[in-house]
Amino acid sequence: MKIHIKTPEEIEKMRVAGRLASEVLDYVTPYVQPGVTTEELDTLCHNYMVDVQKTIPAPLNYAPSGHSPYPKSICTSVNNQICHGVPGQKKLKNGDIVNIDITVISDGYHGDTSRMFFVGEPSIQARRLCELTWEALWRGIDQVKPGNHLGDIGHAIQKLAEGVGYSVVREFCGHGIGKKFHEDPQVLHYGRAGSGLEIKQGMIFTIEPMINAGKAAIRHLPDGWTITTKDNSLSAQWEHTILVTEDGHEVLTLSDGAPPKPEYRF
Repeated sequence: MKIHIKTPEEIEKMRVAGRLASEVLDYVTPYVQPGVTTEELDTLCHNYMVDVQKTIPAPLNYAPSGHSPYPKSICTSVNNQICHGVPGQKKLKNGDIVNIDITVISDGYHGDTSRMFFVGEPSIQARRLCELTWEALWRGIDQVKPGNHLGDIGHAIQKLAEGVGYSVVREFCGHGIGKKFHEDPQVLHYGRAGSGLEIKQGMIFTIEPMINAGKAAIRHLPDGWTITTKDNSLSAQWEHTILVTEDGHEVLTLSDGAPPKPEYRF
């Protein structure tokens, strides 16, 4: 495993890329309404990235080993879809929850973030799942400082989620990020405190817990990308890109419209 410690110049470029990714989510927020299709949301985000920001949508035609090229510029995962949902003709309806995952390339560097959105008025269960997952993300972020270990992040997330009867998806994880979309290390969202790689100043990685209201088992859809819960339970995910600083961390994917850190209540 080769961990790339970012230089001050790279960190500054990552700050720009992270903010731009978050600003795409700010831009699309008013359009997440009943009746809109996920493909329409993809078109809005694509045009904003390319025409306004002059950034590159990293997911478009992204083709890791074993996968066909991803056909869209964003991921939209609705209700029981865990991640990598491909935008299409499906219209969002009142009560849906949707994760919109944005990765932009700015000056050669990637900014990666996602948010959950309520379409109209969500159910009590859906709201609770999304809010707990948001808190789980931040409890993981709280563990990011030099001298801690990656297992501390996963342990904090797993303890919260499983403590209320939810489950943590294990097949997907956070990741290092920079010039490449996915770099080492892998950042698991479960684990044992004090285990795993030591966190060091200059690392940049994502934390992006996927929490299911039911069981953790997943199912792959025939499109080759979309992942759903096997039991059709709801799933939620939030994501930030984090820089390890001298005495803690800095969240790089913040913008004027980004939700603030939550008050912990679970």
